[in-house]
Amino acid sequence: MDTEARPREFRVRPMHVVDIARCVEMEQLLFPEDDPWHTVAFRSELAAPHNRYFTARDGAGRTVGYAGIALLGDAEHPEAEIHTIGVDPTCHRGGLGTMLLEVLLTEADKRGGPVFLEVRTDNEPAISMYAKHGFHIIGLRKNYYHPSGADAYTMRRPELPDPDEVLS
Repeated sequence: MDTEARPREFRVRPMHVVDIARCVEMEQLLFPEDDPWHTVAFRSELAAPHNRYFTARDGAGRTVGYAGIALLGDAEHPEAEIHTIGVDPTCHRGGLGTMLLEVLLTEADKRGGPVFLEVRTDNEPAISMYAKHGFHIIGLRKNYYHPSGADAYTMRRPELPDPDEVLS
């Protein structure tokens, strides 16, 4: 019997309206103390032309993660803000959060500019993941999450250098 752990396979695709109900379920599981997003919030986020949202499915086709980013600013001064990353608790520590983050960063890097996010100060796994991807804590937002009153760090990843400029 093969007992060696294998990484789980996930497929990431753009989020559609039909995905919202499952994402709302995961929000309730993941953020019950912090006013989880409801259907209206997801619909609003999907409708905004500057937002990009994605879902991840496992090998059985079940939605097990979601993520979203806002691409802000103009061509001369672009920036991005990660709005959310959520992973079904059954998939924690399986690399899905990293996969979703990398999808969002790819979207941001197409335009350039820094990337910002907020994260609970007690969410050490997420803070570590963000740090591994070049994010640094730049501020503290007291009582950011409601109704729990939890604090959040604001984190920033600087704009990546243009590869053409680095080579010249």
